[in-house]
Amino acid sequence: MNRIDFVYIFDVQDGNPNGDPDAGNLPRVDAETGMGLVTDVCLKRKVRNYVQVAKECAAGYDIFIKEKAVLNTLIDKAHEDESVKEAKDKTSAARDVMCKSYYDIRTFGAVMSTGKNAGQVRGPIQMTFARSVDSIATAEHSITRMAVATEKEAEKQGGDNRTMGRKATVPYGLYVCHGFVSANLAKQTGFSEEDLELFWEALKNMFDIDRSAARGLMSAQKLIVFKHDSVLGNAPANKLFDRVKVEKKSEDAPRSFGDYEVTINRDNLPAGVTVEELI
Repeated sequence: MNRIDFVYIFDVQDGNPNGDPDAGNLPRVDAETGMGLVTDVCLKRKVRNYVQVAKECAAGYDIFIKEKAVLNTLIDKAHEDESVKEAKDKTSAARDVMCKSYYDIRTFGAVMSTGKNAGQVRGPIQMTFARSVDSIATAEHSITRMAVATEKEAEKQGGDNRTMGRKATVPYGLYVCHGFVSANLAKQTGFSEEDLELFWEALKNMFDIDRSAARGLMSAQKLIVFKHDSVLGNAPANKLFDRVKVEKKSEDAPRSFGDYEVTINRDNLPAGVTVEELI
């Protein structure tokens, strides 16, 4: 495996792609520019969810950071493996067991220095925050629920059991995320070509298995991959990313992916670099 850099483009229509708990769960936004934001943690969560469903926690494809997991219990379990018990460096041996067992550890890394200690892992795949191409217009909507939670609430409202709530959405936003695959770190964690193919599969399909009324219509639109023919790479990632341009077709407020044009400058690519569109 050699170094890879990629551009992931997705959009949201009438939904909240990533709520900010520090702002009443409103869509995340850059306060100075009004550009929408989706954190890398949010995107990695969706990848984890996809792998968990697709592989059904098969051997080698379990997920470490998942709902209701008790992390120290999982770390302690690794120390019960015979290879760890027989090893002189138990922390390093436990780290290897965790990488082999959990897809998200060998992909994204993890801090496992709590519990019986399995060290720390730097994952070969890292992703930036996704940033919207244009500023987003957050809309808030009043919603009504025709029921209350308790008898006490019903009595207080005199039998009119309607309750009001709020829902925040982005009418439309196109987001761009940049990612990196380190061949050196992949070798350290045991991240394989099969793992990489599963990651691409997750980026293509993860929104379809993670639907929510709150998130509206989210769709993967483009996955552009720059492949190097060496471990260290043949060109700076930022120079390759500059070759991908996303531009509006008109000055009207965008409301679909069709309102944008995505182009890739393939002329005079650096020696040893190829570009593919996986979506």
